[in-house]
Amino acid sequence: MTTTTASPPGQEQAGPDPRDPAGPAHRRHRYRLLILLAALALLCVTAVLSVMVGARPIAPGTVWDALLRFDNSDEHVMVRELRVPRTVIGLVTGTALGLSGALIQAFTRNPLADPGILGVNAGASLAVTFAVAVLGFTAASQFIWFALGGAFGLTVLVYTLGSIGADRGTPVKLTLAGVAFTAVCGGFTSAMVLKSTATFDVMRFWGVGSIGGRSLDILPIALPLIGAGLVLGLLSAGSLNALALGDDLAQSLGTRLALTRVSLIVAVTLLAGTSVAVAGPISFVGLMVPHIVRWFVGPDQRWILPVTCVAAPAFLLAADIVGRIVLPSGELRVGLVTALVGAPVLIALVRRRKVSTL
Repeated sequence: MTTTTASPPGQEQAGPDPRDPAGPAHRRHRYRLLILLAALALLCVTAVLSVMVGARPIAPGTVWDALLRFDNSDEHVMVRELRVPRTVIGLVTGTALGLSGALIQAFTRNPLADPGILGVNAGASLAVTFAVAVLGFTAASQFIWFALGGAFGLTVLVYTLGSIGADRGTPVKLTLAGVAFTAVCGGFTSAMVLKSTATFDVMRFWGVGSIGGRSLDILPIALPLIGAGLVLGLLSAGSLNALALGDDLAQSLGTRLALTRVSLIVAVTLLAGTSVAVAGPISFVGLMVPHIVRWFVGPDQRWILPVTCVAAPAFLLAADIVGRIVLPSGELRVGLVTALVGAPVLIALVRRRKVSTL
């Protein structure tokens, strides 16, 4: 005969209380919060180093004086006119590149997708090259709208053609469509650049991808566009979690699929198109950073997106710092540094037996 022990009034034996501060959910939340705080600390460190470090190191006290007590000395001019704008551009474009990559990976359910692989950057680059070669534009504030139009057009085209068929837009089909259109756009871009010496002079530095030599005059136009993309992207985190379960289940949970897809396409266009117009096509930031962030915070887009927004500019600024000091006689453009780092990382990700799930 089995005896049972009665529980005292007010007590239950159904397991641990989910509201227990020491429960698994609370520990996981606290761990993710620590990851976010660590990313913020890393971003602060890289931003400070971006102003201090370069071919000519500048002491922290001199940097502080240049910001608060500017006196037209060479070092103060270097800080105020060169390094501070470079750092600000890096923060803005890094955030846009990272979030656009995270959104595309979640949208296509492809952990190895980014704006470059799916052709978004190629469409923006082709439109900018057209504006320079045919219309004679030379400033980012002039061709930023062309970059947005090119990014939007190619994003819609890749997703539309990649979604044809009964199985809709599988990651493989979307990636193949993006690679194909990237090659086509790259061919037309090269043809226009090589046809005109003036176009080549404008595009040879912009086309590599760099945050140096950029003016803050573009920010009054770029910031509202990137800000709108950030808001749309971050607000879609819950819908992206539902989409990861499949279209049918997401719709049964109340997700409005058409509205979500349109919002994501607009967000990616604003983020990737504006960043390309400001700094040129910088690759691998949108691929590596969201993927690495998922290793630490898991598949929840409510954490992936904000942590990526902090970690991506930190990575971009770190790559720019490396590019400044690696060559004693000059510097490597940040687009080259991210490519040199990103290519081996991409190979390693492809060779992994199990990539981070979405």
